[in-house]
Amino acid sequence: MKISFLCSDPKHPVNSYLYKWIEKNSTKHTIELARKKDELSGGDILFLVSCSEIINKKDRSSYNKSLVLHASDLPEGRGWSPHIWQIIEGSDEITITLLEAEDKVDSGDIWKKIKFEIPNHALWDEINHRLFEKEIELIDFAVQNFDSIIPTPQNLNIKPKYYPKRTPLDSKLDICRSITSQFDKIRVCDPNRFPAYLEIHGKKFKLTLERIDNE
Repeated sequence: MKISFLCSDPKHPVNSYLYKWIEKNSTKHTIELARKKDELSGGDILFLVSCSEIINKKDRSSYNKSLVLHASDLPEGRGWSPHIWQIIEGSDEITITLLEAEDKVDSGDIWKKIKFEIPNHALWDEINHRLFEKEIELIDFAVQNFDSIIPTPQNLNIKPKYYPKRTPLDSKLDICRSITSQFDKIRVCDPNRFPAYLEIHGKKFKLTLERIDNE
């Protein structure tokens, strides 16, 4: 089977998980990891993983199936960074949906959903680990069931909820509010790529959070 991954950001933390999957499966399949859609060579399955480009019908026509990994219980939670927004809203359980890519964002038929828990003390890297492990599980499912899957249309009786694209301003803390009330916002911020910060006395300060476990 010929498999392509399109992950736009080479610095995205999901890459290490993709590298391991590719290495593990390279003897069984022909696999490529692209950063831009112009680099794609076509094949059986295209996985869109943290992809920031618009992949239209013409782009998808080079593959038998083009699949998206999306961290929400679709049709609820369409849009950008859904698991981040959900945790900030107080969710302690995330659903990852494996679905077919369509021109209308996150609207395709569903192949499979997986749920996993997010402890209220888990930090950004621990959250990522749980998320990416489940994404790899869905990738395995897609490859193993490629010829037999019968996808399910999204429930038209549920009004979709859309999340906006996050900006650096979404990581800004309110110095007049307590740490407790902003803890979920702090713990989901990647200190390397999208650090939490505050502004006081005319200066900007980066805030990092590290758990100290009892010995």
